[in-house]
Amino acid sequence: QLQLVESGGGLVQPGGSLRLSCAASGFTLDYYAIGWFRQAPGKEREGVSCISRSGGRTNYADFVKGRFTISRDNAKNTVSLQMNSLKPEDTADYYCAADYRDLCRPFLVTADFGSWGQGTQVTVSS
Repeated sequence: QLQLVESGGGLVQPGGSLRLSCAASGFTLDYYAIGWFRQAPGKEREGVSCISRSGGRTNYADFVKGRFTISRDNAKNTVSLQMNSLKPEDTADYYCAADYRDLCRPFLVTADFGSWGQGTQVTVSS
């Protein structure tokens, strides 16, 4: 069973930064594209960003472009999401997910991702 564990969430003021990490247990992340999704209370889960197996291809939702950066370190078996200039509307539970087909479409599709972490909470508030 593939296991993904997110970390790095917390409370931050508007304009602040957080760095989320997605670590794998029991498998090697470099066989998978990795996506980040988020879900705010009462809203549907939405795609945030993805990165291909090699790290050579990334995609971002329009609402995070220029503020968030996804990266991966296959040697450390982790994928990170650097979030800058955070806004209250970024408040959500953030999830990472793995896609063995390495699709990483420009518009993230939850159905492309077969393994999910439990999420980490991000709250942006003054």
